[in-house]
Amino acid sequence: MLRYSLIFLIVAIIAAVLGFGGLAGTAASIAKILFFVFLVIFVISLLIGRRPPTA
Repeated sequence: MLRYSLIFLIVAIIAAVLGFGGLAGTAASIAKILFFVFLVIFVISLLIGRRPPTA
Protein backbone atom coordinates (compact mmCIF):
# COMPACT_ATOMS: atom_id res chain seq x y z
CA MET A 1 0.00 0.00 0.00
CA LEU A 2 2.80 2.38 0.85
CA ARG A 3 4.52 1.48 -2.42
CA TYR A 4 1.44 2.50 -4.43
CA SER A 5 1.24 5.75 -2.52
CA LEU A 6 4.84 6.56 -3.41
CA ILE A 7 4.27 5.59 -7.05
CA PHE A 8 1.29 7.96 -7.31
CA LEU A 9 3.31 10.68 -5.61
CA ILE A 10 6.11 10.30 -8.17
CA VAL A 11 3.56 10.31 -11.02
CA ALA A 12 2.06 13.51 -9.58
CA ILE A 13 5.46 15.20 -9.39
CA ILE A 14 6.37 14.21 -12.95
CA ALA A 15 2.97 15.30 -14.26
CA ALA A 16 3.29 18.64 -12.48
CA VAL A 17 6.73 19.24 -13.99
CA LEU A 18 5.41 18.44 -17.45
CA GLY A 19 2.43 20.76 -17.01
CA PHE A 20 -0.43 18.30 -16.61
CA GLY A 21 -2.18 20.04 -13.72
CA GLY A 22 -5.34 17.94 -13.64
CA LEU A 23 -3.48 14.65 -13.73
CA ALA A 24 -1.02 15.86 -11.10
CA GLY A 25 -3.81 16.88 -8.75
CA THR A 26 -5.62 13.59 -9.19
CA ALA A 27 -2.49 11.52 -8.65
CA ALA A 28 -1.58 13.55 -5.57
CA SER A 29 -5.06 13.04 -4.14
CA ILE A 30 -4.87 9.29 -4.70
CA ALA A 31 -1.41 9.20 -3.11
CA LYS A 32 -2.70 11.09 -0.07
CA ILE A 33 -5.70 8.76 0.35
CA LEU A 34 -3.56 5.63 0.01
CA PHE A 35 -1.05 6.98 2.53
CA PHE A 36 -3.74 7.63 5.13
CA VAL A 37 -5.29 4.21 4.54
CA PHE A 38 -1.82 2.71 5.04
CA LEU A 39 -1.42 4.62 8.31
CA VAL A 40 -4.79 3.43 9.64
CA ILE A 41 -4.07 -0.19 8.75
CA PHE A 42 -0.58 0.10 10.28
CA VAL A 43 -1.90 1.49 13.58
CA ILE A 44 -4.64 -1.15 13.76
CA SER A 45 -2.13 -3.93 13.13
CA LEU A 46 0.12 -2.55 15.86
CA LEU A 47 -2.73 -2.46 18.35
CA ILE A 48 -3.95 -5.96 17.50
CA GLY A 49 -0.44 -7.39 17.55
CA ARG A 50 0.24 -6.11 21.07
CA ARG A 51 -2.61 -7.99 22.75
CA PRO A 52 -1.55 -10.86 24.95
CA PRO A 53 -2.75 -14.29 23.81
CA THR A 54 -5.96 -15.47 25.43
CA ALA A 55 -5.72 -18.56 27.56
